[in-house]
Amino acid sequence: MKEYDRDKVRAVGLFGGGGAGKTTLGEAMLFVSGAITRLGKVEQGNTSLDFEEEEIKRQNSTSTAFTNLEWNKHLVYLVDGPGESNFVSDSMNTIRAADTVLFVMDAIDGVKVTTGKLWEEATKLGLSKMIAVTKLDRELADFDKTLQNIKDVLGIDAVPLTVPIGKGENLTGVADLLAGKALIYQKDGSGKYKEESVPEDLNSRREKLVEGIVEADDSVMERYLNGEEIGQDELMATLRKGVISGEVVPLFAVCPNLNLGAHPILNAIIAIAPNPLERKPVKALDVKAGVEIEIKPSAEGPVLAQVVKTVRAFEGMRSIFRVYSGRIEADKAIYNSTKQTKERLGGLRVLKGKEGETAPYAAPGDIVAVAKLKETKTGDTFSDERQSLKLPEFPKPASVINYAIEPKSRGDEERVSGGLNEIMEEDSSITVRREAETAEFILSGMGQVHIENTIDKLKRRYNVEVNLKEPKVPYRETIIKTAEAEGKHKKQTGGRGQFAVAWIKLAPKGRGEGYEFIDDIFGGSVPNNYRPAVDKGVQEAMVRGVVAGYPVVDFSCTLFDGKYHPVDSSELAFKIAGRKGFKEACKKAGMKLLEPIMNIEVVIPSENMGDIIGDLNSRRGRVQGTDQKGSNAIVRAQVPMAEVLRYSPALDSMTSGRGAFSLEFSHYEDVPAHISEKIIASAKKGEEEEEE
Repeated sequence: MKEYDRDKVRAVGLFGGGGAGKTTLGEAMLFVSGAITRLGKVEQGNTSLDFEEEEIKRQNSTSTAFTNLEWNKHLVYLVDGPGESNFVSDSMNTIRAADTVLFVMDAIDGVKVTTGKLWEEATKLGLSKMIAVTKLDRELADFDKTLQNIKDVLGIDAVPLTVPIGKGENLTGVADLLAGKALIYQKDGSGKYKEESVPEDLNSRREKLVEGIVEADDSVMERYLNGEEIGQDELMATLRKGVISGEVVPLFAVCPNLNLGAHPILNAIIAIAPNPLERKPVKALDVKAGVEIEIKPSAEGPVLAQVVKTVRAFEGMRSIFRVYSGRIEADKAIYNSTKQTKERLGGLRVLKGKEGETAPYAAPGDIVAVAKLKETKTGDTFSDERQSLKLPEFPKPASVINYAIEPKSRGDEERVSGGLNEIMEEDSSITVRREAETAEFILSGMGQVHIENTIDKLKRRYNVEVNLKEPKVPYRETIIKTAEAEGKHKKQTGGRGQFAVAWIKLAPKGRGEGYEFIDDIFGGSVPNNYRPAVDKGVQEAMVRGVVAGYPVVDFSCTLFDGKYHPVDSSELAFKIAGRKGFKEACKKAGMKLLEPIMNIEVVIPSENMGDIIGDLNSRRGRVQGTDQKGSNAIVRAQVPMAEVLRYSPALDSMTSGRGAFSLEFSHYEDVPAHISEKIIASAKKGEEEEEE
């Protein structure tokens, strides 16, 4: 790998909503730079960035890809993150590998929900930002409307450095406003162009561009307002200052599927984007001192790097990390301050899609991969052991869809478990757990496509298939009124018998107050040493209720009388008596079902709000409030879990994939009578089938 001074390195992320053209733009940039010799097409499945079989099948990025190119004697790392809501959690992790984020938005849909989330994350991390507006050759493309949408949703006045010449099928090129040139492209995908004068109707845009740039420097702005003409070199210096500080967001018109407009973007990355040493200081925890400190990127400073992604490769699991400070040598030990252990590094590789080339070391700005680390996981920090620094670990996103899974073939349980464990190393937004209450293995993810993608990987990599079933809803049972009952256990089999009588009283408690055992025995009707056994018997019985087999909650159990035998009584006998008394008291008290209620927040384009509210109402939801954020609407509601088990594909259908939602448990409520009857009937039918 060729070596570059740090001021000749750029780390750029291509992020934004799904389908905006990030991968296509990345391919165009690679092609015009000479990094690849063929311009790949997503729809043809031959891009260098989408190389996983699942990505080729779906014609969409499902995982972040890493590559690099050389432009004007500079090394440019490209990080191409997925934008679909099913996979955007990967982008939320890998976005921090970039110093500059090039947000890709199309001229039809504008700012998508996932774009807004990624924008907020980039802002929080202090990253520089640029915008590329794509799909300008489409019939409904509207460049100026997209600029307004960006302002409305993101609250910024982006500064267009290039604007389209023509629109729709008449798109011919872009006008580079700062350079004062029109780039007219051939439409054969070669990326070749000729320079012409900027069309008259676009000249007025340059003045607005200059106004946007000079705002980054008060002294320059004052001179400009006083009528002084600002020279080209000073304009570029001011623009660069504004981009690095975050005060200026340059915007570019580009049509990557025609390979039109990539050149000005590459030139701007070199001219105005920060190099790794100009990145804002990174906040890290000094583990030994227990305080947060700021680490300014420096080639000579303390080692600080973070694993942004783990992927499976032919040589084993690869850990891909970004270096912020210091120098990391290949084939030497490195300290993992997250796990507080040393790891032995093998060879370092600078990735080009699924390929790569070796590097002797990694310095600030470098994004490299290393294989077969024993303890290191995604989000872990590398640092000097003597100055143990730790970057914040990545937040785990809340799952929005769950399936119960089982192998199609008996005996495949271990292969399914092993395969899923490896997939979870790559993708922390996938989780698998065993639900003790229902004895099901639950596979959770970020959406229907996310789950399907995981199942496809299981089949392709590990040759194992699974059945997906809708998971059981964790209903609860509770008593309606106070009731008393006798629990009696008497058994005589010759020799020592078993005898215990426990009188108990069940009383309802408030929702969420749980279970309480009350010892109200006066005298010696039940000896002290047997009373806890009654409590234990009740707790064992309440795990499986008497109506539909769900746990019984929110009640008190009072032991107020009983009988014992000095020889035949035992803890076991009183435990059984407690269990019998509980079941009899439940029958007298009357039972009802409770269902889990979820808080749901749905972010959708404003035009879909009416449909979403109507749909939530049809799911027995209660809308709690709505907000407006630019052209997006936010709907908050409470809805029964049973009604949103399959909400992800429904939302995709209603919003054409432009919506996103999050769920969290709120509380339990009574199940309506007509629904309760169906649940109970289904439970009884299941019991009968088990008995057969």
